[in-house]
Amino acid sequence: MRVLSFADAINEAIQLEMARDPRVLVTGEDVAGGATIPGFDRADAWGGVFGVTRGLVTEFGRDRVIDTPISESAFIGAAIGAATSGYRTVTELQFLDFMGVCLDQIINQAAKLHYARGSDSAGIPIVIRSMIGAGSRAGSTQSQSHYSTVAHFPGLKVVAPATPADAKGLMISAIRDQDPVFFLENKALYETRGPVPEGDYTVPIGRANVVREGRDVTVVTIARMLSVAEKAVAELAGRGIEAELIDLRTIAPLDLPTILESVGRTGRLVVVDEDTPRCSVASDIVGLVSSRAFDKLKAAPRMVTSPHTPVPFAPVLEDAFIPAANDVVQAVLATVGQEVAV
Repeated sequence: MRVLSFADAINEAIQLEMARDPRVLVTGEDVAGGATIPGFDRADAWGGVFGVTRGLVTEFGRDRVIDTPISESAFIGAAIGAATSGYRTVTELQFLDFMGVCLDQIINQAAKLHYARGSDSAGIPIVIRSMIGAGSRAGSTQSQSHYSTVAHFPGLKVVAPATPADAKGLMISAIRDQDPVFFLENKALYETRGPVPEGDYTVPIGRANVVREGRDVTVVTIARMLSVAEKAVAELAGRGIEAELIDLRTIAPLDLPTILESVGRTGRLVVVDEDTPRCSVASDIVGLVSSRAFDKLKAAPRMVTSPHTPVPFAPVLEDAFIPAANDVVQAVLATVGQEVAV
């Protein structure tokens, strides 16, 4: 099996779907940028702010890879309109932080049009690609992980892959889905590499992945936090604590049955979430498990999250803001009743 970067896996997924289905369009700011500027080769078009769509304009042309004005409300609205007309749009909303500019289009149009149009509607097949995550020194307005916000609104699906293989498989599933899907990409993962299946490969939306089985505690992660938790779980194994590690993969719909089944075996829960803690996915999962599996719990569930502050700009503070492996270790130790190191 080949090894690809996270970014290249997403690019391959979009390329395969554009080749398979002529209705698939790519839109957004600079998704084909640079290709017409003197000195830029068409194959080296910028491909969005992180180059994820680089090269697609060369293969499919500017009728299907479309640069848009810097107006999120305009190009998200246009993508929704295209979706209602039979196209399948993959639209880059550069940073999830910018969703406030086009929130009406997202929550009152994309999320509701299928319901408003009745059962004969073909759905609203739009994928909104957006970037999340701190650590890239991008400042407080381009580093947040607001997946809990979009997951709050009925009618939207929200996925956040953690590995290149899942990035490819979930992107193909998202493009083929009849509902609007937020496809969230943690910036820190773009250069990470891993095995990726060739050809037509899908990962089902709404199904978590049990990465590692364990008997002592269930650790649930989102996106980049999988790699953080993997380091913690390896250290815990050296202490004789076997953690069951679940990569959520999809935030909405939430695969609660997999989480409940795991907690039913382990009796303990730690949720690792890069978002801030109030009204977060982590707090939602803790609340759901506490209300539906209270009799299975041997200890109070715990959350490992970023602090409830804006993302700092100072590098040392930004690094401290992001949950680390030792934070997960200490939370698990406290959950299983072992002494916590100071």
